[in-house]
Amino acid sequence: MLKRLGNSFAIWLFAGDLLLTLAALALARGLRLILPIGMQVDQETLLPLSFELEPALYGLVLLVWATVFLILPVYDGRRSLHAIDNLQVTLTAIAFAVLIFAGLAYFFYRELSRVLFVYFTLIDGVFLLAWRMLLRTAVRIRHATWPAAKRRVLIVGSGHIAEELAVRIQNYAWTGLELVGFLIDAPTHLPAADIVGEQPVLGSLADARQVVLQARIDEVLIALPLHAHQELVDLVLELQSQPVSVRVVPDLFDLAFARTQIEDIDGIPLVGLRDPVLTPFQRIVKRTFDLMVSSVLLSVFAIPMAIIALVIRLDSPGPIVFRQQRAGENGRLFWMLKFRSMIDEADQHLVEMIEQQPDGQVVFKRPDDPRVTRLGRWLRQFSLDELPQLFNVLKGDISLVGPRPELPWLVDRYAAWQRKRFAVPQGMTGWWQVNGRSEKPTTAKVRDDLYYIQNYSLLLDIVILWKTIVAVLKRKGAF
Repeated sequence: MLKRLGNSFAIWLFAGDLLLTLAALALARGLRLILPIGMQVDQETLLPLSFELEPALYGLVLLVWATVFLILPVYDGRRSLHAIDNLQVTLTAIAFAVLIFAGLAYFFYRELSRVLFVYFTLIDGVFLLAWRMLLRTAVRIRHATWPAAKRRVLIVGSGHIAEELAVRIQNYAWTGLELVGFLIDAPTHLPAADIVGEQPVLGSLADARQVVLQARIDEVLIALPLHAHQELVDLVLELQSQPVSVRVVPDLFDLAFARTQIEDIDGIPLVGLRDPVLTPFQRIVKRTFDLMVSSVLLSVFAIPMAIIALVIRLDSPGPIVFRQQRAGENGRLFWMLKFRSMIDEADQHLVEMIEQQPDGQVVFKRPDDPRVTRLGRWLRQFSLDELPQLFNVLKGDISLVGPRPELPWLVDRYAAWQRKRFAVPQGMTGWWQVNGRSEKPTTAKVRDDLYYIQNYSLLLDIVILWKTIVAVLKRKGAF
């Protein structure tokens, strides 16, 4: 349904990206002559950037940008229609292309001005991001002013899948999708108006043929439960004679998680329910980001960490670094490092601290924990006891951002749905830490973790890291 528009959108993006990149290089050359930044240059110095005299340079830029942008999923039909994903992958592709171009220029075009190179990078980034915004706006205006370009959608079903589907369609209304209404599978099953935007119920399954004709439906999305298999078959057969596209939404979302892929074996469709949440490319980007940032942070905090270690040694007897076994990605156990903030052998008194609340929640962290030392209480308020986990990040046990690694005995108490939080690398900080920290109950924390997994992007990681700084300074919920 969105694939055709996504492919067309990607073609326009690709053509515009190449042309605007060439324009950015030409504009950068002009700015280098005009703006008095860096060493003074003249026309002769920048002669290799004359398009008439050095077309090979522009050809090299086209080759590098086209190759990098096609290898990376910049023009993936699904990503190109999602603003945040497309923004993220475009910035990443520009960075890779610029690095490759810089390496090639070192060997073949050493006379290139470094200031000009900076101009080109900045202008290209602005041009390509603006092009995406302009193209999205043009698509939105086209479908708003030309009703014939819209795709009218009818949803058959009334359960939570149908309601969720309606929300997704309305999120993509700018692409020309127009939700006309619902056909319900039972008179008592009415969709929640506040969820689906008060779209009308146009009838029951028996009215499908008539509603498709009268409402001029282009797309029929069937979201019936698994037990309605026969009704689904009958409905598909009935609509075969109509000029309408029919698609079935499998009632498997309670089993699937985050991203579901469909493949086939000799024409038989297979729906993947346990495919990896992060793509290989996302894992590479996330791991590279972790290594770079954790290395910088360890360099910055080297002296403060040494001072903290000395003060811990003087404050109370026991080891400086506390090692505790935690559950990481896919439940794999590892030893997590922290500055010791409690008395020595505090784990032996953990049973005394565990409380079972009436709603079944397990609480083992409290503000008045008698095991916490004087220095430890201060370290916890500013999360300084977590700094040794940067070594866990370097080692690959955890990521900078992700669901918090959990204690194994607490994982054993998890319900099946809560275990979905282990589908990605666990992290030093995460979505729930910047939205309440230790004040939230366990189930609310897990829901926040699942929100992070389902909406993962490098940009979201950067936002969470920034919010972590704010949360640490506020000291709210830290104990």
